[in-house]
Amino acid sequence: MDPADFPAPGDGFVLTHFLVVSDQDRSREFYRMLFDAKVILERDPVILKVANSWLILNVGGGPTDDKPTVTLTTPPDPDRTSAFLNVRVADIARTYREWSAKGADFLTEPKDHGREIRAYVRDPDGHLIEIGQSVGSGR
Repeated sequence: MDPADFPAPGDGFVLTHFLVVSDQDRSREFYRMLFDAKVILERDPVILKVANSWLILNVGGGPTDDKPTVTLTTPPDPDRTSAFLNVRVADIARTYREWSAKGADFLTEPKDHGREIRAYVRDPDGHLIEIGQSVGSGR
């Protein structure tokens, strides 16, 4: 493994996104395929390098000594969320075609909202992923 690929900064910090998944192998392959992610760690947890960021995928679980009241779980209702991945692309029409061909199930076709065109995909556990392209003054 190339140490530069691992999300451990020599100075300052890096920002990663942690997702609770029900099946590490299935989710690893979904994100590897969709984002062309580089697999840094196969499992426990899965660590993926995606463009200029990282995704950490791990199964849920009950409280621990450093989060004594928190239980990690996959989304209980995929139609209600408080967070999602936001991916900005240069060409949403091309991304929509390519990701659809890879098996991504978009909620709708890309919709123009003035300053951006966007569409949404769900991962195997129901996590929402926004795909957006800035247009006009948003560029």
